[in-house]
Amino acid sequence: MRFVIKGPLKNSIFNLMRELGYHFLGENEDEGVKEFNFVHQLGRDSYPRFHVFLKNNKGDLFLNLHLDQRKTVYKGARAHANEKEGELVEDETKRIKNYFK
Repeated sequence: MRFVIKGPLKNSIFNLMRELGYHFLGENEDEGVKEFNFVHQLGRDSYPRFHVFLKNNKGDLFLNLHLDQRKTVYKGARAHANEKEGELVEDETKRIKNYFK
């Protein structure tokens, strides 16, 4: 699920996401814009987990959230079972939006 959080932000992206229970996995560069990668585990195991790709553009956050159900099954493949919609994803989106209000 894609959504936007309007800035200005009260703290750094890393501190804000940490307060929401997300852990930083790394970053990529997409068309000259850094994209940050965060996950939030739903239990003791690594999966299922919420996975967010986040871009900061002029103080606004552009988030792409999905739920990873399990890790990649095939060696060398990046695809895995994930949900971009559904009740859990919608609830997590609301939780994140409410935090930034």
